[in-house]
Amino acid sequence: MKTLRLVAGVLLLITFVLHVYVYVKAPGDPGIIGFLVFGIIYGLIGVLLFTRKMYPVYLGLIFPLIGLTMALIKFGVPELVSLETLLHLIDVIVIVSCIILIAKRKTPAEVTN
Repeated sequence: MKTLRLVAGVLLLITFVLHVYVYVKAPGDPGIIGFLVFGIIYGLIGVLLFTRKMYPVYLGLIFPLIGLTMALIKFGVPELVSLETLLHLIDVIVIVSCIILIAKRKTPAEVTN
């Protein structure tokens, strides 16, 4: 499970870099500040996933799910080969990884035995 957590963290850091890249490429586009803010949040969650705490896993589930939902509602389904598709794919992988980590976490009864 440690590997899955590290993969999710690295993917969120990659997403952070891609969000900053898009902001630098088109700083005047409407809505780009929100895009950058989500990128910064993804970067923070990615760093936090390298710790042993459980709350970053929940954040890694919630924020990519919000970002993916907002992007699909606002922009629709992107072209198959585009940066948006890559970002959506990374979001889905992180969401599934965090769901697995939450499902596989030890219950208090398992810890004491």
